[in-house]
This record gives sequence, structure tokens and C-alpha cells, in this order.
Amino acid sequence: MNDISHSGISIIICSRKNSIDKILMTNLTNSIGIEHEIIVIDNSNEEYSIFEAYNLGLDRSVFSIVCFLHEDIIMHTQNWGKILQNLFISHPRAGLIGVAGGRIKCSMPSAWWDADINTVNIVQHFNHKPKEIRKYGFESTLTNEVAAIDGVFMGMLKKSNIRFDERLKGFHNYDLYLSICHHILKKKVLVTDKILIEHFSIGNIDIAWYESTSLFHKLYKPYLPIVIGNYSDYDLRKKEIKIGFRFIMGLIE
Repeated sequence: MNDISHSGISIIICSRKNSIDKILMTNLTNSIGIEHEIIVIDNSNEEYSIFEAYNLGLDRSVFSIVCFLHEDIIMHTQNWGKILQNLFISHPRAGLIGVAGGRIKCSMPSAWWDADINTVNIVQHFNHKPKEIRKYGFESTLTNEVAAIDGVFMGMLKKSNIRFDERLKGFHNYDLYLSICHHILKKKVLVTDKILIEHFSIGNIDIAWYESTSLFHKLYKPYLPIVIGNYSDYDLRKKEIKIGFRFIMGLIE
């Protein structure tokens, strides 16, 4: 189906178990408000990287909008599928939509949030403190353009024919990869506050993340930095130095 207005949504989830939790399945089915399919990639035996798993999901999907979700979430917004569909219709240059992202992705190895100019709308749980409703960076608009989004929720148009780079292994940087692919194709990457999810875990910056991030930047550094907004060369250079130093110190630790 190529007509967005008459299509549904293919939800793709890479699961650490052979199926997702029944609570999440019920939540997605009851809240999406549009024709859909839920494709669960069984990765209980750690057979696939996230890049391989998502490519398998793309191969099985039938609708023109695909939505990659983590399995440790709950959707709070009713009819969020219809909302996502309408966002693509009202923003024809958009190719990728999320609920959290950063406006600057530096050329130094880093995460999407490291430049500290971010747009976020999420209910986030933490390990050692109460959950928070995190909403900031929207100013006067409901949908902002960003350089890269977070992988917890990624809505994408299939017509871009993007596939995940399986040279990248593990479970990190798939969101950066998907974001940079859309910028290469001159498509906009957006974050919206019209869809609210609750995320029950926090990201893990471990050795695997440093290895993945190093390889990602080796492969895609020619396309960086990506900057959304007006920032001086001086400010950007300061950020690059700060972020590069932080990455090196993390490696040493």
C-alpha cells in the first residue's frame, strides 16, 4: 500500500522472548486506532543483531508506515496510529518521526542527546529515582525537526526503501543510523508531542555501546555533523571538543 491515507501501520518489535508481553499486545491493539499488524521478531536466542531483526521485520511488513518500538513501553495516547499517519500527511517532507531527539548530532562519537539541545516527550522510568514526565524543547510548536531521534519509538515511511546496515552489530546506534539515512535522502526527521509513551527502562552506556559508536562514526562520519537550527561555528566547535573529550574519558573508564 503506497497511499498513506488509506494504509495501516506495521509495528515491528525485536523481542528478547519468543513473544511480547500480553499487556503490551493488548495496549497496542486497543490504542492504535487504525488498521495494523504487529510483527514480533523472536530474538530469545540472541540470533540477530537489532539491524538484522529490523530488516526481517521490514521484509514481513505490508503497510506503507512502519513503526519500530521497544518492548518495554506502554502507549498513553489513544488513536496514536491515526495521529502518526496524519503527521506524515501534514508534513510531506518528513520520513521519520519519534518522541525524543536532538537537534545537533556532532561528528565526534556520541549519542543523540550529547549536544544538550534536545526535544523530548516521554514518561521515563529510572533505576534509582521515581519516573518523570519529561517534556521540553518544543517551544511554541508541537512537532520539531531534529538531527536524530531515540529508538524507543520510530515511525517511518517504507517508500524510502531504507534498510538497516548489517555491518553494524549489537543493539546500539540503529536510531542514529535510521536518522542519518533520512538526512542523506533529504527527508526531515521530526519529534512530536502528540504521542506519549511510557518507557520502563533507561539506556545502558556499556562497552558494547562504545564499540558500536566507534564503528558507526567510522562508517558515517562523512555525513556528520547534522545541525538543525542556527548555531555559530564557535559554539559548534566547543560542543565537538567537549563531546570528544567526554567520549575519550568514557573509554578510559
